[in-house]
Amino acid sequence: MNRVLLVALLFWACVSSCTKTVDVQAQINAQLVKDDQVIGTYLKNNNITATVIDSVAGAPTGIYFKIDTPGTGTGLFTSASQVTVGWKAWYIKPDATLSSVIQQTDIFHPSYVLGETMRGWQFGLENSKMAVGGVITLYVPSHYAYGPFPQDSLHVPANSPMVFNIKLYNITN
Repeated sequence: MNRVLLVALLFWACVSSCTKTVDVQAQINAQLVKDDQVIGTYLKNNNITATVIDSVAGAPTGIYFKIDTPGTGTGLFTSASQVTVGWKAWYIKPDATLSSVIQQTDIFHPSYVLGETMRGWQFGLENSKMAVGGVITLYVPSHYAYGPFPQDSLHVPANSPMVFNIKLYNITN
């Protein structure tokens, strides 16, 4: 009798644990709403006019960009494009203020394959039509940056919207 009760209890525990699901997309959407509010407040408080990238594959991005310097030529980007850039990064605090600079390139300008960078950079550079010599500022929701993962070495909390100021030195396709 005890064995039957034990088996029934284990079966019930397994079945009840299977019904609990995590709706990841709902969590992402909820965080995107929070990030959009913080980014919007930051832009408004600092009188910054930026363009939003409406959607990628039908999903809203919440990524904003401002072309600070247009650059010359055309910017044709693919996921295989190699970009040489100089950049600075900040995160936007919950009170809609910027952190101090968390990372930057100074003399050395690294090259990256665009498809291997964070999604915020990919969407921002591709959709802004940035050109060589241009400077862009990207305002990136956390989902398209570091997401729910804190970056301890950079002192960036989880779910932090990011600001990147990027100068494009070269693009190779």
